[in-house]
Amino acid sequence: MERMPYSTDLSDGQWALIEPLVTAWKQERVSRSATGDPGSCDLREVVNALLYQNRTGCQWRLLPHDLPAWSAVFYYFTLWRQDGLDQRIQEILRCRVRERARR
Repeated sequence: MERMPYSTDLSDGQWALIEPLVTAWKQERVSRSATGDPGSCDLREVVNALLYQNRTGCQWRLLPHDLPAWSAVFYYFTLWRQDGLDQRIQEILRCRVRERARR
């Protein structure tokens, strides 16, 4: 069953901008892992949970139950910060905004 969307959820267009980066990061991470297990967490939902947490300021453990487990979201958040994926995503979005403003 699909969940009802939150106002902070990514649109399909927004996800299309960052999906290649997230997917490439995940593939590279899986290739370096000992087991090669890609995991079962939907990374788009992880991003949605991060956006929800950022917007609402709720504690990690208080993320809604229809989003991925808070521990999984926090796990990906810390990995993305360590690996610099968050900065690469921010750079793409910043460039996109500047292009639209013709700067």
